[in-house]
Amino acid sequence: MKKLFAPILFTLALCLLLPASHAQEKKARVSPHEAVKANVDGNEMSVVYGRPYTKDPKTGEKRKIWGTLVPFGKPWRLGADEATLLTTQQPIILGGKSIPAGTYSLFMMPTTDKAGTLIVNKQTGQWGTKYDEKQDLVRVDMKGEPASPANDQLMIAIDKNPAGGGTLKVTWDNVEYLVDFKVGA
Repeated sequence: MKKLFAPILFTLALCLLLPASHAQEKKARVSPHEAVKANVDGNEMSVVYGRPYTKDPKTGEKRKIWGTLVPFGKPWRLGADEATLLTTQQPIILGGKSIPAGTYSLFMMPTTDKAGTLIVNKQTGQWGTKYDEKQDLVRVDMKGEPASPANDQLMIAIDKNPAGGGTLKVTWDNVEYLVDFKVGA
């Protein structure tokens, strides 16, 4: 009986501790979430992301987004809550760099309201603030331009280009960042 008691006690203790440690990783969502899907040149693509508002969720005050809430020159989670996910069924060329078919986390590093960097990261399933630079697959340049009208909420879009390929757009407040892509390796 003593030989059975120790493994049972260990298993019971482990079962009690795991939910507590797992619960610390789970966090409550603050922003609504959206899945954007598009078929571009026969390739199914999607982006799943949290959509934060320009207004502070606690105070309701309007926040300055680019350069303040989203600092220039530092990687940002590109969304809210869980990391933003890009899934492509076929390989793509994004901003001149090859991305194999698969699912990736997206981060962004704006440098000004006219330029930034999109970071495609191999790590998935993590909270958006858990960025590991060692997991970066590629970094691509994005062009920034004024958004008209300004968006009160972050919006990511996959737009088809009539000549083929498409554009990944990140719009929030008064700036829109863009990077072109095409299907193929």
